[in-house]
Amino acid sequence: MTLQARIQSLVDTHHDEWIAIRRHLHANPELSFQEHETMAFVAKTLADWGIEHQTEITETGIVAHVRGVDPGSRLVALRADMDALPIQEANDVTYASTQAGVMHACGHDVHTASLLGAIQLLHATRSHWKGTVRCIFQPGEERIPGGAKGMVAAGVLANPTPEHILGQHVYPQLPAGHVGLRGGAYMASADEIYLTVHGRGGHAALPHMCNDAVLASSAIIVTAQQAVSRMCPPGVASVLSFGRVEAMGSTNVLPNSVAIQGTFRSIDEGWRDRAHELISTMVRNTAEAHGCRADLEIRRGYPHVHNDVRLASELKIAAVDYLGVECVHDLDIRMTAEDFSYFGNEIPGCFYRLGTASPEKDNELGTHGLHTPNFDVDEDSLKTGAGLMAFAAATVNR
Repeated sequence: MTLQARIQSLVDTHHDEWIAIRRHLHANPELSFQEHETMAFVAKTLADWGIEHQTEITETGIVAHVRGVDPGSRLVALRADMDALPIQEANDVTYASTQAGVMHACGHDVHTASLLGAIQLLHATRSHWKGTVRCIFQPGEERIPGGAKGMVAAGVLANPTPEHILGQHVYPQLPAGHVGLRGGAYMASADEIYLTVHGRGGHAALPHMCNDAVLASSAIIVTAQQAVSRMCPPGVASVLSFGRVEAMGSTNVLPNSVAIQGTFRSIDEGWRDRAHELISTMVRNTAEAHGCRADLEIRRGYPHVHNDVRLASELKIAAVDYLGVECVHDLDIRMTAEDFSYFGNEIPGCFYRLGTASPEKDNELGTHGLHTPNFDVDEDSLKTGAGLMAFAAATVNR
């Protein structure tokens, strides 16, 4: 029996167990860098399975090792994130979140359960593959500075350094049993913009006696969009969006200040740095032109995700072997962000997508988007989440 056949035969055996793990995690979500109970649950599961592991890396992270034949011959890494989001769940299911205002609305419960399943599969088939697999359970993906950055600083990619690292993320745009990937630039960098425009408030009927911070803010928002769109090099994906504007005036009151928050994203790190300079200059000059003053903070977030082209190609071959060519899809650039980029900046990495929608057209599982109160998954996706990850870890060589 081939390794692929062995893994696939074990998937059906353990699927119900993975569903139970995922539902426990879903019902007990924890926010970024607060994943103490999640860490304890994962550690107990690993201990029950006899898997070597270390806990409390950057307080709530875990690293486990699964060893096959000739464990020193190769070392590769797998990664899952464990944190949840500050969202009140709206799903009426038995495994709904028991924590008010906290929900696994981005599928990290699936990521963690899938990596645990992959560990179980690799351990069960350890006499049929070579090398060692380092499995990283990281905290805090949803919040800058990102748990991956701290895990890298703590040495999870050292002593020795893995040849490459693989990670996956739920993807409701594909049905369960399918995956998607892209070599090269895949996901954007993500920076947060915090801006306060200070003017001189007063009666809205007497604007000539004021310095209108609302008007200045409006000009800044429009000018920033124009400046970025006109200065961005052709072919470079880039997004500037402002999602929060607080003036706190009234129909007849011009406020003293306006607070604005937004995000800037790009696929190109050089343009990212240039855009920061451009936005800063434009904000200051536009505010001054309106007799106002601007305080600007650009919080640098995650770098863009760049999938190693050769590794992505090898992973695609393995995915086609494991799932069939009709279940493996080429993806376009995506302007969301992921701190997996910190791992991929250190060693070759590939971050791919796991389909989670129900293949049945009349089944709504997977139809709600990420970061929404009704997000859920078709739990058959755990079969692919664990099975492909285990097969790829054992077989893919960059």
